Amino acid sequence: MTVLKALKKMFGKSEAEQLAPVPSAPSHAPGHRTDAPQADRPAPAAAPKPEDIPAAPAPIAVEPAPSEAPKPARPRREPKPKAPVIPWKLEDFVVEPQEGKTRFHDFKLAPELMHAIQDLGFPYCTPIQAQVLGFTLAGKDAIGRAQTGTGKTAAFLISIITQLLQTPPPKERYMGEPRALIIAPTRELVVQIAKDAADLTKYTGLNVMTFVGGMDFDKQLKHLEARHCDILVATPGRLLDFNQRGDVHLDMVEVMVLDEADRMLDMGFIPQVRQIIRQTPPKSERQTLLFSATFTEDVMNLAKQWTTDPAIVEIEITNVANENVEQHIYAVAAADKYKLLYNLVNDNGWERVIVFANRKDEVRRIEERLVRDGINAAQLSGDVPQHKRIKTLEGFREGKIRVLVATDVAGRGIHIDGISHVINFTLPEVPDDYVHRIGRTGRAGADGVSISFAGEDDSYQLPSIEEKLGRKISCETPPTHLLRAVERKRPQ
Repeated sequence: MTVLKALKKMFGKSEAEQLAPVPSAPSHAPGHRTDAPQADRPAPAAAPKPEDIPAAPAPIAVEPAPSEAPKPARPRREPKPKAPVIPWKLEDFVVEPQEGKTRFHDFKLAPELMHAIQDLGFPYCTPIQAQVLGFTLAGKDAIGRAQTGTGKTAAFLISIITQLLQTPPPKERYMGEPRALIIAPTRELVVQIAKDAADLTKYTGLNVMTFVGGMDFDKQLKHLEARHCDILVATPGRLLDFNQRGDVHLDMVEVMVLDEADRMLDMGFIPQVRQIIRQTPPKSERQTLLFSATFTEDVMNLAKQWTTDPAIVEIEITNVANENVEQHIYAVAAADKYKLLYNLVNDNGWERVIVFANRKDEVRRIEERLVRDGINAAQLSGDVPQHKRIKTLEGFREGKIRVLVATDVAGRGIHIDGISHVINFTLPEVPDDYVHRIGRTGRAGADGVSISFAGEDDSYQLPSIEEKLGRKISCETPPTHLLRAVERKRPQ
């Protein structure tokens, strides 16, 4: 104890002073209260003499509690400068005049439309476009005969878009009152036309809608209720559904197009088309364009009923079939057709092939056998729901599906580049269908190959096909190795 007292005396502090806390420097941090009551703090002892107080350590900055201190202001980020939008001018679309060719510049088309045409890479008109636009842009009705792949879709779309841009829409108008109506016989063709229309209208502000059967009715109705419809592309049956419910009114149609009129006749759609046309303005108050691959007497009779003094545009076809398509016909027994098909596709490693058959049950069986034997295939026929058909076509377009097996529902209106081969598993009963089938290959200037299997059940179709083509096609015997039995895949 003596030692302890001596130490205390040496440092000049009493026991109470040793235990008293050293007052800390007042904090002036934002939000910290400096006038807080001190009742809970121990009372300090009597103040020591100044000379007895050791030097105080430097004050330590006290961080405010996170809940009390405001968050420091973040430095303001300057927005990244956007790339300047360079206005498009017609001078940006330079196409030199060429003898014997018509440019889109040679017609008075809106800059917004010309911009889209440039994006699509169309410097010159096809023959059907050059002739049709000369009449339709002047407001005349027209009847055009042209095969698929000749550019007729762009011809009537350009005419429609020009009309809608030149004429302002009515001030009072329901959502379901289209200004232009395009009727086509198949769902695939409707979807294709609508896609082309969307590409051509993307700078115009015009709205394009599609009505097709086999897809969600309520979803199509919601699209209709969300915005005004300028261009409506539809199959006859689904359009009548909307019309009879009172969701679509056709009294403001300025331009009406009937595409593939011969096909609509064949499929029995004309009574429905008549019902639709009765809902539109009289033919003297609308522009009507009718297109057909053939000008039969029935087609011409319909044209007289629905058009007023139409210009008739008929493109002379020097070659019915595409010159870029190399055509072969194999004489083969019906029992050997599948072996020949499988070995052709498998041995050659073909990646994008369409196989046509006449009946839906044939299509289903071929597709099932190909899948079972390890080839990625899908079917396309009237039995397949529309949403699945669209998904199948996209998969085929993207190369995810090697072989598309289809009825003639895919023979028209399906524009997919890069199809290397078309195979007619059965010869079509209508010669025109043969031309449309093989026209799925050899598109956009590429070379293509068509191979037809002529068996005992369908070889009698050959003479009428050759008459249509205007030439003979020699039958070949397939090489023996292509008729070997298909090796069954072992289950994984």
